[in-house]
Amino acid sequence: MSAVRQLRDAGVSIWLDTLSRDLLDSGRFAGYVRDFGVSGVTSNPTIFERALSGSDSYDDELSSPSVASSARLAFFDLALADVRRAAELLLPAYEASAGVDGYVSFQTTPELSHDADGMVDQALALWRRLDRRNVMIKVPGTTAGVTALQELTVLGVNVNVTLLFSVERYERVIDAYMRGLERRLAKRLPLAGIASVASFFVSRIDAKVDPLLPAGSHLRGRVAIANARRAYALQRRSLAGERWLRLEAGGARPQRPLWASTGTKDPAYPDVLYVEELVTPGAINTMPASTLEAFADHGEVHVAPTAGFEAVLADASRAGVDVEAVARELEREGIAAFEGSYERLLERIADSTGRRDRPIKDGWPRADLPAPAGAPGSSPR
Repeated sequence: MSAVRQLRDAGVSIWLDTLSRDLLDSGRFAGYVRDFGVSGVTSNPTIFERALSGSDSYDDELSSPSVASSARLAFFDLALADVRRAAELLLPAYEASAGVDGYVSFQTTPELSHDADGMVDQALALWRRLDRRNVMIKVPGTTAGVTALQELTVLGVNVNVTLLFSVERYERVIDAYMRGLERRLAKRLPLAGIASVASFFVSRIDAKVDPLLPAGSHLRGRVAIANARRAYALQRRSLAGERWLRLEAGGARPQRPLWASTGTKDPAYPDVLYVEELVTPGAINTMPASTLEAFADHGEVHVAPTAGFEAVLADASRAGVDVEAVARELEREGIAAFEGSYERLLERIADSTGRRDRPIKDGWPRADLPAPAGAPGSSPR
């Protein structure tokens, strides 16, 4: 396990990019925490769709007479139970790191991706229902998601901003997080204990850009890494300014960059490419289990250079690659993929339970996710 230990020693937290009942019941998740130093886990609609479709672990609950009255409610009951179990297993990491690590992320439902008010309502309900200090609520990095991030930060909710591909959009995410903290400070509310990460997707950039490049181009497999390093440089600069230093003096924690989509999609590339090339202190790398095991087996740790990425991106631009346009396309595709996964997930639950909802396009009924009594932003245990 020397490679994963060296990665942690270099200042990179290792999170797992999957969550399922099988993973928890089998003890494999606990093993990843114990043996690989995994200190966080993320989930999304696609992950839960795969979990329910590929396992019978949920069948007893789905066939129970007490199953929830709708497919949506049944989904929340099943998924949030998994999130709570993972949060308990990660609580020692949360406590040992004083709240820097040890988080489980659960995503708002994808039909709300362009509805800021709906995202805030649902995220707050999820936050209350989960009632754990070491959870994060995921919102997409859409324009509406950036607005929701600021409002949820004011309310004291831990937020993971996902589906980030654009450095330009990431700059707005950093600003929204700071604005939320500044608004709390102006209200004389505490900043300590609030955590946030920004999930910047990596390998999907290369999967989209490589076909645009000539065969044999030196840019193949390099644009995504350069884009991520530019994002990292932006984040480091933001922490050096007076604006952040004032918030830090008030007890604020920095929003950490999280490298997502780090499994290699092109078999011609090394299977640990996006881990080895993004050894960036203070960041998180969330890996599929196969990538984590491959890195533990043969990964190498070299701290990423702080220069050179701009030249790669300039060469890409000269080659006709508009990285920001690619990022916008990937955001649209990512949301559409999550919507498809969520619809299939609800259909699978409906087939198992006989509990059917009205079509997802009709909107998400707010009352479908009741929250326990409590003031907005109250601190979970």
